[in-house]
Amino acid sequence: MMNSARRERTPEAEAKQYLTFMLGGDTYAIAIGKIREIVEFHTLTLIPLMPSFLRGVTNLRGAVIPVVDLQSRFGNGMTEIGRRTCIVIVEVGTGEETFPLGVIVNAVNEVVPVDPSKIETRPAFGTKIRADFVEALLNLGDRFVIALDVQQSLSITEMSELASRWVDRESSP
Repeated sequence: MMNSARRERTPEAEAKQYLTFMLGGDTYAIAIGKIREIVEFHTLTLIPLMPSFLRGVTNLRGAVIPVVDLQSRFGNGMTEIGRRTCIVIVEVGTGEETFPLGVIVNAVNEVVPVDPSKIETRPAFGTKIRADFVEALLNLGDRFVIALDVQQSLSITEMSELASRWVDRESSP
């Protein structure tokens, strides 16, 4: 006979966890399963001829990690670096491979469990960012928070194409 306590699922066990963070005065979230770690912001090594949303690279225990300025990627100017600025290291996939990528955020808030019934489908309009960058809206009771679609908003393929166009534009007479 199975232990009935093992079969019962608590609401927290079924809830999906998200990391919430501040970016340009707004709160966003990323599913915790996409996050590798959070590191303190420190000086980046700049890479010449890269678009403004690629702020540089950082050394993470000997590995070179590209760092994206999400606010710039959303077309809202560069993120101001402050005392609470962090780099969230996420896993982004292309096909069967995954790559670590750093994302600059103004501040990390908390990890929140969200019941599946409180995860709303993404709106077609009404956010400050492209609709395909939005995975869902999280209903956190007193507010809604945009959960980012990491694969779309940090698409390696799309960012590579943008970087190539940037290099072509900058190097043409």
